[in-house]
Amino acid sequence: MTVTHEVLNQAPPLTEFSTADEPALLEALRREGAEWGEPEVTALGALAGTQAVQDQARWAEEQPPRLHTHDRHGHRIDEVEFHPAWHQLMTVAVEHGLHGAPWSDDRPGAHLVRAAKFYVWSQAEPGHGCPISMTYAAVPALRAAPELAAQYEPLLASRTYDFGLRAPLTKAGLIAGMSMTEKQGGSDVRANTTRAVPAGDGTYRITGHKWFTSAPMSDVFLALAHTAEGLTCFLVPRVLPDGTRNGMHLMRLKDKLGNRSNASSEIEYDEAVAWPVGDPGRGVRTIVEMVNMTRLDCVLGSAAGMRAGLRQALHHTAHRRAFGRELDQQPLMRAVLADLAIESEAATLLAMRLAAAVDRAQAGDAGEAALRRLALAAGKYWVCKRGSTHAAEALECLGGNGYVEESGMPRLYREAPLLSIWEGSGNVAALDVLRALGKEPASLDAFFAEVDAAAGADRRLDAAVAGVREMLGGLAVPERAQLMARSLAERMALVLQGSLLVRHSHPAVADAFCASRLGGQWGHAFGTLPTGVDLGAILDRARLKDPAAARSGA
Repeated sequence: MTVTHEVLNQAPPLTEFSTADEPALLEALRREGAEWGEPEVTALGALAGTQAVQDQARWAEEQPPRLHTHDRHGHRIDEVEFHPAWHQLMTVAVEHGLHGAPWSDDRPGAHLVRAAKFYVWSQAEPGHGCPISMTYAAVPALRAAPELAAQYEPLLASRTYDFGLRAPLTKAGLIAGMSMTEKQGGSDVRANTTRAVPAGDGTYRITGHKWFTSAPMSDVFLALAHTAEGLTCFLVPRVLPDGTRNGMHLMRLKDKLGNRSNASSEIEYDEAVAWPVGDPGRGVRTIVEMVNMTRLDCVLGSAAGMRAGLRQALHHTAHRRAFGRELDQQPLMRAVLADLAIESEAATLLAMRLAAAVDRAQAGDAGEAALRRLALAAGKYWVCKRGSTHAAEALECLGGNGYVEESGMPRLYREAPLLSIWEGSGNVAALDVLRALGKEPASLDAFFAEVDAAAGADRRLDAAVAGVREMLGGLAVPERAQLMARSLAERMALVLQGSLLVRHSHPAVADAFCASRLGGQWGHAFGTLPTGVDLGAILDRARLKDPAAARSGA
């Protein structure tokens, strides 16, 4: 065969790097007194950047789970088959304590370290983060039933991944799921029609149809169903204590836009055996603890996606040449890359701050618990919204190379919208900001205490904080409150990010953020930063420590 051309002007594979190679992430651990976790985070980040793990991520995505409702003899089995790569990824996540482990770890900053690990590992493959996140989030909700928690919590925190349908209490470790959404209700879970009736032995029998149940091969689920007292939370195992299958039938797996490595299903409960969790009729209050923890992981996942997209964009543009020099030396591309870097760091700082608030709240700090309540709702709204826009721009930095599957960018792009939808889409999160303000006024005091820690450091930030105070006055008119909800959530998230950047980031990053996001010197697309910002300092902070190693594949 005649050789027609040499392959020139293409970026080498980006491999054998560390997803923990990020100043904002490591600085947060040290700042919050969790530096003990840095070796664990950096080791996991180095593993996430290996070619072997990148291959596992690709295989898990390209060969998604398959549902087997019956065996060859016609017996109902309701099993989901995964590619071995899925189990390899899950094993690493569980062994490194990304699931329920922090709840049994009394070291300071245990939840922050876990968040940092989730952040670096989910950059490798985000789909399996769903059952990992739900297992983490199930523990505080399950504690509403102390007897059940005493039995199941040690297994939810176990660092052994023990896949397979067996009686939960006979296994070495458990994975948990959540079963809330129904087709007629969606986010309005009170519209659910699933019913639960007492069996007379302390258990209930649940019957109903759930429209979305992610990770259906989990061992146990927290589910909502109506009782005579009202909507109640239940623990539903896949396998009963005697080893028989519970009445939980998998009807189909969802054919999703992204998140394809993870199985999301439509299920029928057919008199499934369940144990009540929390007070009867208070199911929403009980399960909201799980929702809040998974919302934290939505923010972490979106921030992780931004960092992964930025890394690819930086790598490609450092090697691709046009008009006589590398793309990342061209002024307009540098502006785009710097803008993406600012967005990424702002998201990471906010995610880490929210995780630190979990640690402090668990230690009994009421102010931190109040801050988490409001800041998490605003952060979920804004950071997850920005994820899709960021992914699109990062993909565009690679041009046509980024539009093909082999680049990994389409997978990143397809994944991004999920995190804005999961656990409450934009309107739900924005309305939750209003709900927090109305029901928990201490959360607003905690919010302003946090942002005011940077008062006087930047006039644009000060003006933006004053603007939020003015917006809050408009909530007194009920018919205007909902119309303001999105604007308010966005602005609150931005001033919180600005305060964190001013206090903890490089001055060039903080200055550019305040000028663009808060000062109005910004367009409607990335790459429209005002003149005068220090692009070089921003890009130096964002790049890999040793890009030569990544370029050579060493």
